[in-house]
Amino acid sequence: MDWGLLAAVAGPAALLPLLLPRFRAGLRRSLAPERTTAGGTPADFALPAREITLDGSNGKRLFAWYAPAPGATTAIVLLHGWGGNAGHLLPLAAPLYAAGHAVLLLDARCHGRSDEDDFASMPRFAEDLECALAWLRRQPETADARLATVGHSVGAAAALLAAARGDALAAVVSVAAFAHPESIMRRFLAAKRIPFVPLGWYALRYVERVIGQRFDAIAPENTIRDVRCPILLVHGRDDVTVPVDDARRLAERAAGRARLLLLPGDHERIDAEGDGMATLLAFLAGALRPRA
Repeated sequence: MDWGLLAAVAGPAALLPLLLPRFRAGLRRSLAPERTTAGGTPADFALPAREITLDGSNGKRLFAWYAPAPGATTAIVLLHGWGGNAGHLLPLAAPLYAAGHAVLLLDARCHGRSDEDDFASMPRFAEDLECALAWLRRQPETADARLATVGHSVGAAAALLAAARGDALAAVVSVAAFAHPESIMRRFLAAKRIPFVPLGWYALRYVERVIGQRFDAIAPENTIRDVRCPILLVHGRDDVTVPVDDARRLAERAAGRARLLLLPGDHERIDAEGDGMATLLAFLAGALRPRA
């Protein structure tokens, strides 16, 4: 439906009482992540991981693959993006494990093999990440390990949010994070040809009410200022989903506490081989060095 044409004919004020219930329902359907388990298995990458189930928030169960590296003093949680799953980060997990890190690949709620919930959101991604970190703290082999996370897109934004409100993480690798959720939502609404006044503005406020958070409070460009651990910001130079300027903005807001690494690739696939992977591994090795 062409919302702009309809509003122009009938008038926005006259349409609102009729449209809002249908608009809210359609918006929630449009924003719901598509569930998939595609992406491969640990065996495809020679990763000796086992399936585990974690107790998550709201009584939900979270699926994960766990590969405890023998003698590891570090552990890394990998968190996918919107509509993704643990399998999508296996190409990063394998070299991390080979470098001596224990790795845990998590399916967020409403994704992969984890339980469904009434809705998914970036703050809920952060809650699920915190559940994974707490689980690692309860395992004998990782109870004293230095913990880090590698997040992609929404998972990267969630990693920055979790790091900003606690001290469990010793390092964060943010891959293709956006600077502010409202900019992502505005691009989504524009692609759907939804006029910002009044429906687009209403959509932003409705989503904030559903997730129970103001966008400004969870925006990576704001939370990154409260992150106390080292941060590596990785972004594809050809990313059109989240422009590379978002990565530069995050680096600027971090005020010298984050390193920016721009690599060939787009939003869904960044070429982290060669120098890119070497830089990532070197960053983690330095950030996760045992405390004196």
